[in-house]
Amino acid sequence: MTGTDRPAPPGSGPQAPTRRRFLGYVLAAPALTAAAELVPAPTAAAGIPSPEITELVDLNDVMTAAALPTSGLITVEVNEDGTVSFALPRAEVGQGITTSTAMLIAEEMDVPVDRVRVTLADARPELVFNQLTGASNTTVSTYVPVRVAAAVARGRLLRAAADELGAAVADLTLKDGVVTGPSGGRVGIGALSRKAASVRTRQVAVTLKARERFTVIGRPHSRVDALAAVTGRKKFAMDLDVPDAMPTMVCRPPTINGKAGAVANLAEVRAMPGVTDVVTVSTGVAVRARTFGQCIDAVRALRVSWRPGSAEGKSDESVLEELRDAELPLGPPPLTPAVEGRFTFHFRSNSALEPNCAIADVRPGRAEIWSSLKSPIVAQQTIAARLGLPPSAVTVHVTEGGGSFGRRLFFDAALEAAEISRRIGKPVKLMWHRADDCRQGRVHPMATSRVRIAYAGDTVLGYRQRHTSVATDLGHGLGEIFTALAARLPVGDIGFSETFFQLSQSMPYDFGAHSRLLSETDKSFNTGSMRNVYSPDVTCARELLVDRLAARMGKDPFAFRRDFLRDDRFRAVLEKAAEAGNWGRSMPAGTAQGIAFHSEYHAVSAVLVEIDCRPETVHRPVRDGVAGPRVTKAVCAVDVGLAVNPRGLQAQMMGCVMDGIALTLTSSLHLRDGHFLEASWDNYFYTRQWNTPPELDVIVMPPTTGKPGGAGELGVAASAAAVACAYGRATGTMPTSFPVNHGTLSFAPKPTVPPVPESPTDGLDHVR
Repeated sequence: MTGTDRPAPPGSGPQAPTRRRFLGYVLAAPALTAAAELVPAPTAAAGIPSPEITELVDLNDVMTAAALPTSGLITVEVNEDGTVSFALPRAEVGQGITTSTAMLIAEEMDVPVDRVRVTLADARPELVFNQLTGASNTTVSTYVPVRVAAAVARGRLLRAAADELGAAVADLTLKDGVVTGPSGGRVGIGALSRKAASVRTRQVAVTLKARERFTVIGRPHSRVDALAAVTGRKKFAMDLDVPDAMPTMVCRPPTINGKAGAVANLAEVRAMPGVTDVVTVSTGVAVRARTFGQCIDAVRALRVSWRPGSAEGKSDESVLEELRDAELPLGPPPLTPAVEGRFTFHFRSNSALEPNCAIADVRPGRAEIWSSLKSPIVAQQTIAARLGLPPSAVTVHVTEGGGSFGRRLFFDAALEAAEISRRIGKPVKLMWHRADDCRQGRVHPMATSRVRIAYAGDTVLGYRQRHTSVATDLGHGLGEIFTALAARLPVGDIGFSETFFQLSQSMPYDFGAHSRLLSETDKSFNTGSMRNVYSPDVTCARELLVDRLAARMGKDPFAFRRDFLRDDRFRAVLEKAAEAGNWGRSMPAGTAQGIAFHSEYHAVSAVLVEIDCRPETVHRPVRDGVAGPRVTKAVCAVDVGLAVNPRGLQAQMMGCVMDGIALTLTSSLHLRDGHFLEASWDNYFYTRQWNTPPELDVIVMPPTTGKPGGAGELGVAASAAAVACAYGRATGTMPTSFPVNHGTLSFAPKPTVPPVPESPTDGLDHVR
């Protein structure tokens, strides 16, 4: 479901859309149903030189173009009760896209936002490339087609009302879902739904509402699901009441991707209270019982002999050695002065707040799945192949998810639940332990990044960056998009990961000749595209070297960035963050400010932080008396073009700041003997209350373009980099390993096998 508001090529016919004129369809249906017309994808002009690939086309553009051909298959429906329904082919995982989508429809149809019902579409194979949630693409790609479909519906309603009220369409007013005629007659859109419907599909032209007439888009709006969330009425996968679907959990191997061998006490565990089934599956030993508590007891009681896993014997140190062996050369040293650095970024967890879970009901000849899925079409195809069924026999329902951070691009739980349900012939409600997600789930790859910046006098002559990473798994659908559009991408045949890397990274500074290259190695880990993917590591390394270069040139870090940024829009955002954060103010020794900049997906952000690294300052300890630095203030300025919902954007940026603090200071996984030591949130130290900045300000810049840019991941990289820069200035030593507390193991690792609880109160978070 995608589109563009660029003009169509000349000569495309009298009905061709202008900048605000578009084609749509009224579909044959008993109630009014409208859809967007297919709009040709914009093509880049050949031969135009650009210093940046991403100025020609970036990852977000590629995803939008790939989704374009099926934009006409998504519909807006007007119901007889006066509500408007829309099945969004994306996943709501807390980012607020159901709210922003409802706002788009409400704007074009002049109905209250609370009368718009946005649900999540089931997997629909005909929406190929149009049902993938990632790369901050949802609002960008749906902005025009959703509005076009809504505008088509609005036009049909007005025509039906004209017949009903005996007035000309031009004399009618549609407001708050009610059409009013010149003589005062009124009729609600619900009463018009059947009359406005069409017995055949027909093409119509519409003109979208001009930006200066917006009353919904661009105005702060609270989430449409907020009340349901805080009152516990919001439904996630584990809240669904699927007949006969009983709690199910899996006893997993002690090392990554190990396999189950013999089970010594199978009969004994099957006889435990509440247990209905125990079966060996590809990922371990599955237990189905009447309650999750009984599942936990049974999982802990199992005595399984395990076969080696894919990362057997590996550790942080051995993986780091592999990465260094795979690093691409920076080239011969320059003849001019240069600053250079190597940075290490340890494994990080992709776990969301909601545990990995799914419901599956597999019967002979069919299967039905419920799960929070950001790539449901790929999930449907993979599950069908695993079960030996045609995709049409597998129904995949997309549920709302409690967070993602990229985790739900993968459908491990859905695939596993389907396998278990087939093995036992019964529906299952599968939930992973917290420990499972930390130790067997998806992780952000360990990486190194080498940067060299050459300069002479006040001129930067060149920038080189060589990023080396454990392989990132792109088997969730993005790889297929790259393959389908390969001939149209300006990067050549360079593989999935390198294509992703080149289309998601940019150089915002006037740094002369510059190059960035990616090298990936080691596919033995379960990796994923954590929020912002490569950008936090790449940007953090770059911004730290920018600070070092500014110091070498005797310049203020903010002033240096401002002078070298290539775009007025970039400078405006940086200056706003510096102004609002009172950059350059006098601060005590051991404390400092840091500032950083990041651009992606036609949006830009700048973050200023203040950090307190004084050892005598009392902070709440991370664990066992180990204190850590605290970010005491953060200012985030963002320009996303047109912000559909500024309040939702502010919430996104708050989350980005918390991610950045965690990535730089506290959050990582420790790899030892083929498994990760962390087993839950209590020893995976995401940003906590004690190190959340007491002062946090998010500034949404006035719209600089007429359409939205990507925002879901925008603030992570700049936040992580700003914290790193502040830490370096406060301590007097540039950090080179992240998070900075990774070298201190400040918790006692929980056991792997057997999964014995540590105390009577030890619950789900402490399993294994």
